[in-house]
Amino acid sequence: MAVPWYPRSWAALAAVLILLLVTGCGGADVPRPTVESSSPAPGPLSSTPAPPTGGAGPDGGGSVEEDIQAAVSVTNTYWQTHWSQLFTGGYSPPRVVGAYDGGTPGTPVCGNAPLPDDNAVYCPDGDYIAWDMDLMRWGHARGDAWVYLVIAHEWGHAVQNRLDAGLVDLARELQADCLAGAVLFGAAQDGTLTFEDGDTEELADALTALADRTPWTDVSDHGDASQRVSYFSRGARSGVKSCLPNGVR
Repeated sequence: MAVPWYPRSWAALAAVLILLLVTGCGGADVPRPTVESSSPAPGPLSSTPAPPTGGAGPDGGGSVEEDIQAAVSVTNTYWQTHWSQLFTGGYSPPRVVGAYDGGTPGTPVCGNAPLPDDNAVYCPDGDYIAWDMDLMRWGHARGDAWVYLVIAHEWGHAVQNRLDAGLVDLARELQADCLAGAVLFGAAQDGTLTFEDGDTEELADALTALADRTPWTDVSDHGDASQRVSYFSRGARSGVKSCLPNGVR
């Protein structure tokens, strides 16, 4: 994945991903929902990953740090652009704490607990997003689409924290996957993100890996591989409104 966008067939890319992820489902018109009045007031957007090294990523593009910074920018831009079309109330981004090294004395805390090793999180107590760089480097070695998926997913949890409870699916993790699909494919449609050759395969691989091969993504919390790819592709095909609970679509 890369920025900026150079015009390509977004519809064809979406169709390829849908075939790869074996998906279905669509969304009807949705009434304009409201923002939860008790949502915490977020701080300003700030990003603190390590400075770019200038090295090439696995697709011949940027380093993992450069791709992380691009993913943060693309995701935030999408929500800034479309929030008023989807929800009432104003949009403010979560804080981006960024990179940490899990298991070390300087690991950030959420509540009273340090952030987990080899993970990426949205912390509602501090309204921030952070990620262990070991996880990001491991995933980036599989393909640069990994970091876009992880950041868009965690940002989805920040969005959930800003909505009325009735708009948040009981399957919160799967809804965050759906929102990630809506954001990444919506950003491509907006012209702020390029899908390069192999990116759709990387997304399918990342969703499967996150469901099956990482110890912290318990199936009971995040869903199995089939569920994760189904929810992601629902958002990719039908947008944010398709990610809301059935009763408000």
